[in-house]
Amino acid sequence: MLDLRHQTPPEWLDAVFADFDSFLIDHAACERKASATGMNFVVRYPDRPELVEPLIEFAREELEHFQIVYRLMRERGLCLRDDYKDPYVNALRAQCRSGPSELLLDRLLVAGVIEARSCERLFLLAEELSRREAPFAPIYLELARAESRHHGLFFRLARQAFGEAETLARAAELLDFEAELVQRLPHRAAVH
Repeated sequence: MLDLRHQTPPEWLDAVFADFDSFLIDHAACERKASATGMNFVVRYPDRPELVEPLIEFAREELEHFQIVYRLMRERGLCLRDDYKDPYVNALRAQCRSGPSELLLDRLLVAGVIEARSCERLFLLAEELSRREAPFAPIYLELARAESRHHGLFFRLARQAFGEAETLARAAELLDFEAELVQRLPHRAAVH
């Protein structure tokens, strides 16, 4: 897994299981937004074919994940809620620089960091679900594995476009910021 600088503490799982229904609703929203992010890259960078095909596939897979989580919600009698701004995602996106080249690199890396944190947390959740709600555990294990592939995809695309040295240097800055962010945000029944 990507070099996250701060590991999610057990208190996050406590918050998730204190209101698992809210977690599912948030998770569905995260998957839907991730799909939209993939398509946003496609629309914004149509002149970069090296991004278009992989990010169409990413968007499709995230949309499938949205459907999976939505079905888990429906089994529990839950409904989707209005869209909301995720403080974690917004704080990371605010770190993106404004120059065209810098913006693309930062957007790829921020997406990769978000996927890495999601990966870490969904693996934690899958392990805990195996003890609490066994039927959900294999689903979350598969979702966590997908997040692992996704964060790798974004970092691979960044390295291809900007080279290893520039990608690693900027990733280190964003990962340092992300670690501080995770430590100061409150734990809640949400992926981030």
